[in-house]
Amino acid sequence: MIPIGAHERHTVLDVWRATLVDDGAGGQIETLGKVGQVRVLLAQPTAAERTAADRSGARLDQVAYAGPHDDVRRGDELRGAGEVYRVTATVRPSEPVYLRVECERAQAEE
Repeated sequence: MIPIGAHERHTVLDVWRATLVDDGAGGQIETLGKVGQVRVLLAQPTAAERTAADRSGARLDQVAYAGPHDDVRRGDELRGAGEVYRVTATVRPSEPVYLRVECERAQAEE
């Protein structure tokens, strides 16, 4: 398995994660907060990957490759360069040389 080096992961994205915050009235609300940054290589999914995602009822718009020890989780949002990607799954190969992050591109609301 060929590692993906930092020099190939040239896109820097902010990692946003949902957290629960007290609302001051005894309850909690969910809010997104920035928890860090990650360097990624953005790639398009193959036709076979898109077909498999369609068959399982999922949507796969973008694949990002991060460092093997980066803290990116399902449910996070990756933001940068005017784009927002929602993380739908993460996959680590048996030999930890990268972290594959499967995403769907979020459409900006106007």
